Amino acid sequence: MAMKASLQLRVGTQLTMTPQLQQAIGLLQLSTLDLRQEIQQALEANPMLELEDDFGEQTVSDTPEDDWSDEIPAELSVDSDWSDTFQDAGGGGEAPDFERQAAGQSLQGHLGWQLAMSGLDERQTRIAESLIDAVNADGYLDQPLDELRDGLRTQGLEGLATREVEAVLMRLQQFEPTGVFARDLRECLMLQLATLPDDTPLLPQARRLVRQFLEALAGNDRRLLKRRLGLDDDALDRVITLIRSLDPRPGSTYADEDSDYVIPDLVARHTPQGWRIELNPEAMPRLRIQPDYAALIRRADKSDDNQFLKDHLQEARWLIKSLTSRNDTLLRVGREVMTRQIDFLEQGEEAMKPLILADIAQAVEMHESTISRVTTQKFIHTPRGVFELKYFFSSQVGGGEDAHSSTAIRARIRKLIQDEPPRKPLSDSKLVELLAEDGIEVARRTVAKYREAMQIPSSSRRKRLG
Repeated sequence: MAMKASLQLRVGTQLTMTPQLQQAIGLLQLSTLDLRQEIQQALEANPMLELEDDFGEQTVSDTPEDDWSDEIPAELSVDSDWSDTFQDAGGGGEAPDFERQAAGQSLQGHLGWQLAMSGLDERQTRIAESLIDAVNADGYLDQPLDELRDGLRTQGLEGLATREVEAVLMRLQQFEPTGVFARDLRECLMLQLATLPDDTPLLPQARRLVRQFLEALAGNDRRLLKRRLGLDDDALDRVITLIRSLDPRPGSTYADEDSDYVIPDLVARHTPQGWRIELNPEAMPRLRIQPDYAALIRRADKSDDNQFLKDHLQEARWLIKSLTSRNDTLLRVGREVMTRQIDFLEQGEEAMKPLILADIAQAVEMHESTISRVTTQKFIHTPRGVFELKYFFSSQVGGGEDAHSSTAIRARIRKLIQDEPPRKPLSDSKLVELLAEDGIEVARRTVAKYREAMQIPSSSRRKRLG
């Protein structure tokens, strides 16, 4: 703990990109509630921004132009693969799905969802689930791998070696948030540095400092650091700034419990022309450039006051552009997701189709890590209720034309149990038979796993309760 305090590492992963792109990607990750707070802070800090009475799309008022305003591109892409979240999103296993998550999703819930979309086999999934359970609130794995290995052996994973657990751990260390599953501060920072572009200035020196001289940095021993790293004062300051931009507690931004209060970002409506997916006009405050201040800017004026106004005008325009880009990306991804799940809107959970991140990423030509950010803590209001976009992703059970989503299978199991005779509840084996009659081929252990995930007692206990 003393090391963290002396390093003065601040929470919040910062990408080695332009500040404007950092801002755009950062806004994309925020829930609507958090984004409203961010906008309020911007309004208080920037006199060039003001809030319009209504909500909806952002607007840029007509203001004097200058050469510096040409830096803002017509389109601002928020797509990036800086974290390469998922190495293999094949989705071929029988991993469980997760019910609707509220805005304050737990770290374990977020990691578990990524695991369900990762395509690990059954043995690897059992190892991964044990590792996820062992992650603490800051995102660190503080239980020795040998202990986890021994625990898994007692649960039936015979012949399990520590190197096999380590191999799964390396896969999980690619999950978001970047730096999660580290076993100490040094490994956490190294994981984050590993995601930065190779051409990041002074990246090799930063990696060496974290790997070998973290204690010297904690003690502010600049003389040793300059000598060992071969840096002058200016270069060392830049290396330290890069390290302090990393997040020493990557799991801390996730809540321990889910919150029930959410604001839908999107709305699904049925019209005579079919289903329409639109942005929720009441979700986001509408920003614009303050025209009176903007009119004070003079092209050739080099005074401090004029430069102050210019700088804030540029920041305001970038923020508005970033918000517009966020909304465009969210709408594009949301429409693609719901296009794949029209049957759910019309028929309910039992009609849910298998869907993984790679499907949407390919369709909208974005990275899977971007799709993960867009669908986390973003909600859509439908005639069937309010759901997080992540809810519509579901691993596939079976193959070919007989493939079904695990969400649909669980919904069917729940309905069969609801309709069962109270004095003669359905056993898991009988549920397997009834599902087979509907063309759903699943193993008894899969039925038991889904039933337990829904917290439904066994048939013998249901009989006693009935």
